[in-house]
Amino acid sequence: MTKEKPRAGYTLPVFAAASSIAALQWLKQRQPIASVKVNLVNPAESVEIAIEQVSGISENTALAITRSDPGDNLDMTRNTPVWALVELSTGVGKQENSLIQNSVPNSKLTGEFPATQITLKGGEGIGRIIEAEGKAAIYAYARQLLQVNLTQLLTPEEKITVTIILPEGRQLADRTSNAAFGVVEGLSLLGTSGISHPLSASSQLDLSLEELREKIKKLNNSSLPPCPSAPLPPCPPALVFCIGENGLHFATKLGVSPERLVKTANWLGPMLVEAGAQGVREILLFGYHGKLIKLAGGIFHTHHYLADGRQEIFTAHCAKLGLPTSELQRVFAELTADAALNYLRDCDRENGSNWVEQVYQSLAQAIDDRTQTYIYNQIQQQVSVGSVLFDRQRQIIVKSKIGTKQLNQLC
Repeated sequence: MTKEKPRAGYTLPVFAAASSIAALQWLKQRQPIASVKVNLVNPAESVEIAIEQVSGISENTALAITRSDPGDNLDMTRNTPVWALVELSTGVGKQENSLIQNSVPNSKLTGEFPATQITLKGGEGIGRIIEAEGKAAIYAYARQLLQVNLTQLLTPEEKITVTIILPEGRQLADRTSNAAFGVVEGLSLLGTSGISHPLSASSQLDLSLEELREKIKKLNNSSLPPCPSAPLPPCPPALVFCIGENGLHFATKLGVSPERLVKTANWLGPMLVEAGAQGVREILLFGYHGKLIKLAGGIFHTHHYLADGRQEIFTAHCAKLGLPTSELQRVFAELTADAALNYLRDCDRENGSNWVEQVYQSLAQAIDDRTQTYIYNQIQQQVSVGSVLFDRQRQIIVKSKIGTKQLNQLC
């Protein structure tokens, strides 16, 4: 039997654009709309996106809804509704319209498209960027996608206000580390492409491993210093395994050379083993604590669809250190790792204790030990593994002993 190739899907900005197009078309045509064509811009192709519902709200306002389809990815936004509320008005002057054709979306944020016919807003479920005074977390590609697709539907005298809404966005955001990078209250419309490649599908692991091999090959030929504690030369420089895009961004901001950074997503186990097999002798695990905690319990594929024992692992380390039973019960009952961390922080403030330091040092040591053992059991190679865990406020919670040494050498 021939194994089917994993199916690609589309990123959230594509569905936001499709909903916006449908709402605008309804205002102009007043007819049922089953699907719309969206110019993806990147890649340079158009695709057909199904419209779940579209309806007028008032004479000049319409609402359209699509459903996110990321393809064969383990993506928490699968089937989430994406709404666009479009309000149409007239009266844009010729001088303003001349600026539309030459305008370029801001490289990072959105509020309004400067001097254009399109005002873009983030409604319920769209995250807010703390460092940008709470502006909507709708980034450059999403802005460009909306402008390219909507401008061509407008006459020179028309003007629209588009509000993107993710009804489930706030709830879904609680399962991400977005807040660690300053995005709160919802999800981001983020990305550089309209295609959602199924990199989280198991059949795509080979691609991630090949990228790791290429990274190591380049490091072997680079001028970067080798890992200082390597027992036997030659050895490539130390690698930093960043858990997802957030870890990659934070590590770069701290000054780690991009040549050393490896984005691992959830493929930690196979990626760690492959790095060891390729001769790497030092690895720093750098990530959001809610992900890395799983490694302390021996879980080496970190996607929550496959395994999630964070609260159990966290509570076990609290118990090992002697946290009172009543407080253990409270920690175990918390719904997220962040909530458990904040509860311990409250305990420390109220009682003058240092449970956070004790528990996270214990977790970090367990992460290092379990990871080193995992690699050795697979390939009988000793690899020095350190860990750095950070919270949602971009603050490092803990560095293991090995991790402290490694980070000091890398930054």
